[in-house]
Amino acid sequence: MSNQEALIEQLRNIVGDKGLLTGDDVSSRPNESWGRGSCPARAIVRPASTEELSAVMKLCHAQGQTVVPWGGLTGLVDAITCREEDVVISLERMNTIEHIDAEAGVMTVQAGVVLQPVHEAANDAGWQFAVDFGARGSAQIGGMIGTNAGGNSVVRYGMMREQVLGLEVVMADGTVISSMNEMLKNNTGYDLKQLFIGSEGTLGIVTRAVLRLRPQARSVQTAFVALDSFADVAGLLRRLGVELEGKLSAFEVMWRNFYHFMTEESGKHQAVLPTNHPYYVLLESEGADPVREEEQFMAVLGTLMEEGHVADAVICQSSQQAAQLWAMRDDVETLIHATFPPAIFDISLPIREMESYVDDLASTLAERYPGTRMVTFGHLGDGNIHLGIGPVEDKHAIESLVYERLGQVGGSVSAEHGIGLEKREFLPHSRSPEELAVMRTLKQSLDPGNLLNPGKIF
Repeated sequence: MSNQEALIEQLRNIVGDKGLLTGDDVSSRPNESWGRGSCPARAIVRPASTEELSAVMKLCHAQGQTVVPWGGLTGLVDAITCREEDVVISLERMNTIEHIDAEAGVMTVQAGVVLQPVHEAANDAGWQFAVDFGARGSAQIGGMIGTNAGGNSVVRYGMMREQVLGLEVVMADGTVISSMNEMLKNNTGYDLKQLFIGSEGTLGIVTRAVLRLRPQARSVQTAFVALDSFADVAGLLRRLGVELEGKLSAFEVMWRNFYHFMTEESGKHQAVLPTNHPYYVLLESEGADPVREEEQFMAVLGTLMEEGHVADAVICQSSQQAAQLWAMRDDVETLIHATFPPAIFDISLPIREMESYVDDLASTLAERYPGTRMVTFGHLGDGNIHLGIGPVEDKHAIESLVYERLGQVGGSVSAEHGIGLEKREFLPHSRSPEELAVMRTLKQSLDPGNLLNPGKIF
C-alpha cells in the first residue's frame, strides 16, 4: 500500500465511509470560482464533528498533508482551488443550528449551516440575521466567516465580523480553540476570533460560531429612485442616513449602463423608471412601526424630490414588487453572459473618489479596448462597487488597469470577497510592506508547515 493510499484509509477510519469522497465524487466538484473546473484533490474529507476534524488535522499535521477548507463554494476569488496533492476539508455535514437564545438574540451554529436556514430560524424566533446576499441558498456560515462576507445591509449592520460573538476553530496541528463567547462585551485580552474572520482558512478552520441576531424589522420600506448627478447620489446617502434616523438598511446604486442593460437590453427585468438617468438607487429602510415608518419614508423622499435631489421615484407597494427590484440587482448571471468572457471586480474606495475613478476607467477602457463594455453597480453606502467588464481577451491587463488606479486613490482590491488566488498578485496595491510582513508572521506562527489553504492570500 502506498503512502497516499495509507493516508486515505487512515482518514476513512476517522470520518467513516460517509465522511470520505474519492475518485469521481471528487472530480465532479468544481475547482474554481463560478463552478468552473474539476477538483483534482486526493480526497474530500467531510467530518461530522469538531472532534473528527481535530483528529483529521492531527493526522495531516503529522504527515505534512496540505488541506483546503471548503464552504458552500460561492466565493469568487479561487480561494477553494486545489492541487493534486491537496486534501479538501468540507464542513457540509456539520450543518446543525444548535441553539437559539430568543431572550438574548444569540444563535449557535455549526460552520456548515447554509445562510438561508439561519435567516428562517432567526425569523421564527422573532429576530433577524443581518447578513444577506444572492447566494443565501448555498453559502455556508463558516465560509462567510472565513471571507468576512458583506452583503446588502452592511450600511446599517456591518459585515460578517460584526455578527460574530464567538468562534470554535481547529488549528493546523489539530488543536481546538473554543472561544464560544455569547456576550457583546468581553474585554479579556486578545480577541482571538478576529484572527480567523477574513483569513480564508489560512490560519485555522472554523467549526462552530455564536452569531449575533438583530431585532426583527416589522416594517420594511423600499424605493427605487433616479438621480441626475453623482453629487445627488452622495447627498442622498447622507440625507437618508440622518432623516431616516439610522433606519437606512440598504443603498444599492446602479449606473445607467447596469439598469439599461438589465431592463431594455436584456429584457429580463421590468423598467419601473425611464432608463435615461445616469444613476439609480434601490434603497430600503427598516423599522418597528409600519404606519410611522411609511409616513416618514414617503415624507423624506417627497422633500428630496421637491428640492430637486431626486429626479424620479417609485415606492414599492408590496414585498413582491420589492423582490422584483432585488432580483434585478442580484442578477449577476445575466451580466456575466452579456460580457462573456467577463472580468468581475469587487472593489471599494472613498465615495468622494468614485465618480472620477469610474469615469476615468471607462474612458481608458473605451480607448484601449473599444469592443469592451463596463457595467457598474454596487452597495456604495459602504464604499463598495462592482464592475463587470467584457468581453475580455487579456484579463490580466484589465486587472492591472483596474487595481493600479484603485491604489492611487486609497481603495481596496477586495471589498467583500477576499484575496484567494485571483487577487494575490495585486494585494500590495492595498496593503503596505509592513502590513504584509505582520500578516506573514501570523501565518508562520499559527501554521508553520503551511498546511492550511497553501498559496492563498500570499
